[in-house]
Amino acid sequence: MTNYTKTTIGKENRIELHEKLSLTGAEISLNELPAGANVPFVHSHKENEEIYGILSGNGKAIIDGEEISLSTGDWLKIAPTAKRQFFASDISGITYICIQVKENSLEHFTAE
Repeated sequence: MTNYTKTTIGKENRIELHEKLSLTGAEISLNELPAGANVPFVHSHKENEEIYGILSGNGKAIIDGEEISLSTGDWLKIAPTAKRQFFASDISGITYICIQVKENSLEHFTAE
């Protein structure tokens, strides 16, 4: 038995890495919205905070009614109960990673 899992990602619009890698401590997805598209629902969580990293493109997030501009290189942490929705700009698409972990579960850092 190996102590790792490897996968290769294709060109899907949404990839759930927790399924492809059998993750047990986090949910990770890679997402791509074409120009003018949006996530078609507003959502929040009970326990998990989300970390979003913008890999390419531009767009915006609406979090608890506040509009936040997003562009390549931006990172965003959102508390579990915040209501959120994501949009690509009308001019370009947006590609982002979403990492979901239980809030306040990090007890210490691995590097000292």
